[in-house]
Amino acid sequence: MAAADAAAQTTTPHPAVAALRGERVDHRFKALPPDADGLTVGELTAQRRNLFTGGFTTPVLALSAERLEHNLALMESYAARHGLAFAPHGKTSMAPQLFARQIERGAWGVTLAVPHQVRVARAFGVRRIFLANELVDAAALAWLAAELAADPDFTFVCYADSVDAVRLMDEALRGCARPLDVVVELGAGEGARTGARTEAECAAIADAVAATDTLRLVGVAGYEGEVPDADPERVRAWLRRLTALAVAFDTAGRFAGVPEIVVSAGGSAWFDAVADVFAELPELSAPTLKLLRSGAYVSHDDGHYKHLTPFNRVPEEGALHPAFRLWTQVVSRPSPEQAFTNAGKRDAAYDLDLPVAQTVRRDGVERPATGVRVTSLSDQHGWVSTTGDADLRVGDWISLGLSHPCTSFDKWQLIPLVEADGTVTDYIRTYF
Repeated sequence: MAAADAAAQTTTPHPAVAALRGERVDHRFKALPPDADGLTVGELTAQRRNLFTGGFTTPVLALSAERLEHNLALMESYAARHGLAFAPHGKTSMAPQLFARQIERGAWGVTLAVPHQVRVARAFGVRRIFLANELVDAAALAWLAAELAADPDFTFVCYADSVDAVRLMDEALRGCARPLDVVVELGAGEGARTGARTEAECAAIADAVAATDTLRLVGVAGYEGEVPDADPERVRAWLRRLTALAVAFDTAGRFAGVPEIVVSAGGSAWFDAVADVFAELPELSAPTLKLLRSGAYVSHDDGHYKHLTPFNRVPEEGALHPAFRLWTQVVSRPSPEQAFTNAGKRDAAYDLDLPVAQTVRRDGVERPATGVRVTSLSDQHGWVSTTGDADLRVGDWISLGLSHPCTSFDKWQLIPLVEADGTVTDYIRTYF
């Protein structure tokens, strides 16, 4: 389906998304008010409790309602402005409510990485899925074939990066009702992740697909974030290899009969380069779905993507806002130079950077976390160093900025969506 058709998708919540409001609140969900046990999520939402005075326990992860909306709107307008279809990577949040909001904001569909994630998305009504990975699991392929047979409106596209993968897919899909759409994955270079390393290998994969009745070649794809020693020149050079491969395949008639040709790339660090190079793509024999897959934008962050976002290079296009705050409480102050909070590795992303202290809250007053620095994390404690100008006491709340959205979402099953004044307006359910 062309990018312009994404807006035609229904905005009526899928019944499974609406049903999330009926889930009961209990001990499974970290930080929620103990006195809310037994309420449904919808009932708790209707109370519009305040994050700081409504009985929430620390640590508690909060997602800013205003910043989330800003980020959703920004990437919607960015994709539209550059003529791109958008399939944000759902592995970031694994939150069906956010999938629905992304689709409402013009997304073509959702990108995913493994079969479990596809099953989650399908359970919550996602109609278009791009699997940015190889799929050779016979059980998963059998399930997928049944989904395709049962729902003629279900669109699914996945990678193929070897003749062996094509053979395994073909064997698992024999007798399927309709062919599985695949794109040949071009690798980002020697030492990179998946993907065929040469154009000759890509052609051999395309030939193998053409020899089956179970698969249909619909385009080419890859991930520019894996380009070795990535810089703007190297990334653009690889992207031009990808678009040249699409042109070569089309010239050779490999896309005959395909209603649209998929050309896809785009993580969260180089989507400006993707926009620039995809704009150079000449007209092909069928409409081209130029599919961007950035996912981390939905919450952004205060570390890794704060530094890597392409909006740093093109500030005139806008700016993403970090939407997560992890609120933790000072539980120990053993010396003037040291404090300990009750948030650790089980609560905070730490795979790329340590959390950064943003503010201190005491008696309803919030101020900058001057002289406060997180130096290490234990499982359930944050190690904090303090300088002489750090006014920090046991019981104070500290807000932490986090690095890496993916590993922030996956530590929390039910995340309060919080307005600037602390009012909780919804709860975001995740499925990792």
